[in-house]
Amino acid sequence: MSATAAPHAVFSHTVERGEDGALSVGGVDVRELAGQYGTPLYVIDEQDMRDRACAFRDQFATAFGRHGAEVDVYYASKAFLSSKVARWMRADDLCMDVASGGELEIALRGGMPAARLGLHGNNKSDAELRRALEVGVGRIIVDSFTEIETLDAIAREMGTVAPVLVRVTTGIHAGGHEYIATSHEDQKFGLSLASGAAFEALLECHDAEGIDLRGIHTHIGSQILSLAAFQESAERMLGLRASFLMEAGLELPEVDLGGGYAIQYTPHGEALSPHDAAYGMADAVAAALAKVGGSWPHFSIEPGRAIAGPAGMTLYRVGVVKHVALDDGGERQYVAVDGGMSDNMRTITYGAEYTATVASRLSDAEPALSRVVGKHCESGDIVVRDVELPHDIARGDLLAVPATGAYGRVMAHNYNALLRPAVVSVRDGESTVHIRRDTLEDLFAWDVAPD
Repeated sequence: MSATAAPHAVFSHTVERGEDGALSVGGVDVRELAGQYGTPLYVIDEQDMRDRACAFRDQFATAFGRHGAEVDVYYASKAFLSSKVARWMRADDLCMDVASGGELEIALRGGMPAARLGLHGNNKSDAELRRALEVGVGRIIVDSFTEIETLDAIAREMGTVAPVLVRVTTGIHAGGHEYIATSHEDQKFGLSLASGAAFEALLECHDAEGIDLRGIHTHIGSQILSLAAFQESAERMLGLRASFLMEAGLELPEVDLGGGYAIQYTPHGEALSPHDAAYGMADAVAAALAKVGGSWPHFSIEPGRAIAGPAGMTLYRVGVVKHVALDDGGERQYVAVDGGMSDNMRTITYGAEYTATVASRLSDAEPALSRVVGKHCESGDIVVRDVELPHDIARGDLLAVPATGAYGRVMAHNYNALLRPAVVSVRDGESTVHIRRDTLEDLFAWDVAPD
């Protein structure tokens, strides 16, 4: 690897290693970023993130356009959201999905038109439903019979009609950890296709005075590599659509096939590219329609992690380094950093795998089997479980963990009263703050002082 090459493919596209060994991203030296904003620090490569968003937009438009069909790409904002990201997605002609009233307000604050927003959630409050109707959200994805009844009543009371997609549980278990698979039967999301609940929900929406039934939605999981899973999901969804046409006489105009496209977290990991996903799914839909019948609906997809994840990295400052003897006679180097599970919950929650590299210098030292850990009072506070780092890594070094643009800051918390990191984006040699770092004043504002 040349001195100026990126450390490996897991990093975003503008990351380079300079002659002195320091990384830069978007033309900005990481040492400068750490010095200006402190560590831990989430860094977003703006060009990389927006290029990925546009790749999904363009590849799906081309692949489905061969069949005369249209596709909307909804950025799944739960992956990472700021008002500036909402502004990017608007400028790049994407839509957005939100899963709470808070996400809705941030998207609106960033200038995303309400008509290009979809509201998700398995337990939306009355206030959230009212607000969505008040601002004119483009679609509400209903998740239960309770919600259908509630939304119908609220819409009629407000003198309006709610645009609705019904979330369908197709029975396909795809992706990684059990907690991120969202379409098997025994879980909280959606209405079951197999039990007939989804079909019944469609009929109920069709008959409701306050609901405009637009279509069906599914999301089968996360970190999915298998096109076969998406293909089976598409066939089941289009079969449901065909059955509803026969029963109710309405050909549903919209079908959303969700997201969950895998990204690469480690040098040996794999990803599902926008091109492969788009053409694979277009072919699957064509085959399914040939089998079950019907015209091409207006499709939508919901990538989140696949847009934000690879575009982000987290910078840490190394503190304590320990060398621990293992039962097999080997040794592990424990590298403790100034963050941990409070800024990346995915390792302790899902057993997620990451990699890391020294970001502030070159090293000729021999590599050592290492574990990057945080500073929290939990033995499971692990950032990177297994990685080779130089044997001379020391206090003060900067460590970069790539592919943390999704589900880092949005799941961050203040365990042990640590302050949540800032989020900055970089492009063309400039950095911009998206979310400022917590301060002690923030902690004190939440703590009601004794009399």
